[in-house]
Amino acid sequence: MVDVIIAGGGPTGMMLASELRLHGVAVVVLEREAEPSGHARGLGLHVRSIEVLDQRGLLERFLALGRQYPLGGFAGINKPAPERLDTAHPYILGIPQNLTERLLTEHAVEVGAEIRRGSELVGLSQDDDGVTAELADGTRLRARFLVGCDGGRSTVRKLLGIGFPGEPASIEWLLGELEVGASPEALAAVAQSPRLRFGPAPHAEGVYGFVVRTEEVADDRPAPPTLEQFKERLRALAGTDFGVHSPRRLTRFDDATRQAERYRSGRVLLAGDAAHIHPPIGGQGLNLGIQDAFNLGWKLAAEVGGWAPDGLLDSYQTERHPVAADVLDNTRAQAVLTSPEPGPRSVHRLVSELMDFEEVRRYLIEKITAIGIRYDFGDGHPLVGRRLRDVGLQRGRLYALMHGGRGLLLDQTGRLSVAGWADRVDHVVDVSEELEVPAALLRPDGHVAWVGDDQRDLLRQLPRWFGDVG
Repeated sequence: MVDVIIAGGGPTGMMLASELRLHGVAVVVLEREAEPSGHARGLGLHVRSIEVLDQRGLLERFLALGRQYPLGGFAGINKPAPERLDTAHPYILGIPQNLTERLLTEHAVEVGAEIRRGSELVGLSQDDDGVTAELADGTRLRARFLVGCDGGRSTVRKLLGIGFPGEPASIEWLLGELEVGASPEALAAVAQSPRLRFGPAPHAEGVYGFVVRTEEVADDRPAPPTLEQFKERLRALAGTDFGVHSPRRLTRFDDATRQAERYRSGRVLLAGDAAHIHPPIGGQGLNLGIQDAFNLGWKLAAEVGGWAPDGLLDSYQTERHPVAADVLDNTRAQAVLTSPEPGPRSVHRLVSELMDFEEVRRYLIEKITAIGIRYDFGDGHPLVGRRLRDVGLQRGRLYALMHGGRGLLLDQTGRLSVAGWADRVDHVVDVSEELEVPAALLRPDGHVAWVGDDQRDLLRQLPRWFGDVG
């Protein structure tokens, strides 16, 4: 028996595997595909995902292969980002999903996760002691827990009988990365066409990205569009196909929007697209899955390790279900704003005017990039429940101290103690000019669990997140 089986070897599954391995949890990842597909639906990482990678010491790998872009867009409306965003990483990192998946897989293997490619889960059962997974080749695997990270058509979710309510696809778009024959001036002349909402956007030397709306939604699991189909839609919408050729990538996506009714059934949990699907407008899907894994990993590891306080594992749904619901809402709104119809175009113009106000831009950027999330921990202090940005310390930076995935007490008083929890919480006595509280207790995911300077109050909070001590 292993500790955890993860069904699905995409970015969510690999992030979760890595998080579990930081705590010594034995993990097997089952991936149906024998080889990586090279498919890249997601095109980049938002601020919170960049912070997550930084917290685990992985960011430099991604920066080396990605390209930084300015923040500021909502539904294709581009405005300057507000000043002084609450992050040390105020940019979008353009990096295709296949590279993100590759880097996360390499890290998962480095920390000891077992990856089994060509292994398709077709059945599961569970009892009080664990979960039995049945594979297509007749193999059976036993684990204490199983997590379905197997995408929007999740086999795990279907086998559990968990409802997936929402709306079916009503709009479809084609996405392409292609070389162009048109001049930069010709491209710029149509870049703001209301019928061609996304693109042409430069991706690399001579390569541009386009997103074009189709006339109708294709059948279930359609084949990728052909170059000629893509050119036809460009001519219909922009009056020219820009001389596109040599496609790097052609794919399609739609606005189907659904969310699992619950994220846990006994010893089986859901994360990523298995738990929620939505239009990819705003590029939040891959990021949402990585952040699900970041929230779940340490909690599931605590449960496996036997020190999780009551309700900790269930807090995964309590915290992440509302976050996904909010993403579904804002992508619904953005999808409406991309419509060429007169009503949505009027709303689009109004939203564009509102985004001239800095606080409106700040609100929307914090929503899209997930740095505005605040979990409800029942404390009135504005920091509690929020993640803490990478603040500078006298002896370095905060995130450099979080690579091991443990809790952390950042103590500016030098008078506090985590004695009894030292195997789960690091105690760092240091000073930050950016932190206006005497001390902050951080969960392994970087969210602030407590602030203050009273040792007795701290001792009441430590068991809530890090369990009792003997």
